[in-house]
Amino acid sequence: MRLSYNLNLQQTQKLVMTPELKQAIEILQYNSVELESFIQQELINNPVLEPEQVKVEVENEPKKEAKEYDDIIDIKKLFSDYDGYKNKNRIRNYEEKEETTFENYLSTETTLIDHLLFQLQFTLLKGKEKIVGKYIVENIDENGYLHISNEEICNRFKIEERDVENIINIIQTFDPIGVGARNLRECLLIQLRQNNIEDEIIYQIVANHLNDIADNKINNIAKQLNTSVERVQEVGDFIKTLEPKPGRIFSSSRDVRYVTPDVTVEKVNNEYIVLVKDTTAPRLTINHYYRNLLLNKEMEDNTSSYINKKLNSALKLIRCIQQRRNTIYKVVKAIVNYQIDFFEKGVIHLKPLTLKEIADEIGVHESTVSRAINGKYMQCPRGIYELKYFFQSGVSSAYGEGISAESIKSIIKDLIQKENPKKPLSDQVISNELNKLGVKISRRTVAKYRDELNIASSSKRKRY
Repeated sequence: MRLSYNLNLQQTQKLVMTPELKQAIEILQYNSVELESFIQQELINNPVLEPEQVKVEVENEPKKEAKEYDDIIDIKKLFSDYDGYKNKNRIRNYEEKEETTFENYLSTETTLIDHLLFQLQFTLLKGKEKIVGKYIVENIDENGYLHISNEEICNRFKIEERDVENIINIIQTFDPIGVGARNLRECLLIQLRQNNIEDEIIYQIVANHLNDIADNKINNIAKQLNTSVERVQEVGDFIKTLEPKPGRIFSSSRDVRYVTPDVTVEKVNNEYIVLVKDTTAPRLTINHYYRNLLLNKEMEDNTSSYINKKLNSALKLIRCIQQRRNTIYKVVKAIVNYQIDFFEKGVIHLKPLTLKEIADEIGVHESTVSRAINGKYMQCPRGIYELKYFFQSGVSSAYGEGISAESIKSIIKDLIQKENPKKPLSDQVISNELNKLGVKISRRTVAKYRDELNIASSSKRKRY
């Protein structure tokens, strides 16, 4: 076999991920809160950067739409006339100003366990019984349910099961009503007893027919209890007013998610304007002192090299932030133009929209649009929406235009709200109604959208 060497030229295209490109991609994905946190960290790490002093706008002055920002930084502007370094005054003013942080306003929330332990102190339990009671309370979950068996408690503390049950019964009298139960049935029965309910049928239904109530099998229950369907339905409605998770009132405040809009869309003089809301993050500029140092030819090489490195890093960061602002503006402006009927007429007029359509409109890649909308929210006259909300799948209509999934859900919800409760619309009937409106949709798709709306099936919606 003969070996030989050949030299071939081959032309290929390959994306080179430069540090600046990597940083630009990362910054584009940040929402306004994340951007503020990132900028604050950069201000600490890079002494060349400083927040730009922005003049306060007059409140009565009409708002104007944000202009598209240039991608290239004017270097000459950054090295404009130097008026003198006032770093010492700036530092002194900062030190004199009392720093206000959210930590100053934090309060300690009472947890469910704290609330129960506080009540435990005022019981007649003493010594070992109180220790057992504390152990039981500490094994109650955030919903108020006890997830430990009597046997385990007996083995741990070497006490009789009847003593354990007595302690649990005492804890089950605590506030919130229903706490300390082992299952939903016991939780509801505790609430009935503590509310002094005396109706025997209610107790029977809770004890033996909870699943039938959930499945709306009113006729079955009525036959077994030898009572009317109206009476069973009345009891079922009452049972649904009881609290299935008594402990959640202590966790609801921690579960609240606060949304900070990244973009505002406002209607001014019959035109929708887009404002990128990055005001929480300070605008950045180059520190005058370090600008002046670079003009000093007598500066040591090491110092000059360090400042130049930090300067280049600062300029790239400022450029990336401006590119982010410009990209988000273009994406949202294109969304508003495409979904103009939604802003004018409501959710039923929301159109199907893909990332590719917006990407083609503004001349970028789909991944850029995806990063620009990721985790970001828009505030508009109709409320606050995640930007992803405007990108909808859909189905074709008889009129040649697509209709979004969200619009179809709105129609389904409206049809169900107007239905006769005694003769609720089946998924097939809803599908037929939508087809009459020119929306081609199957029964299975109707069922899918109905489930996403958290609406029960027709059999479970029926009233008697």
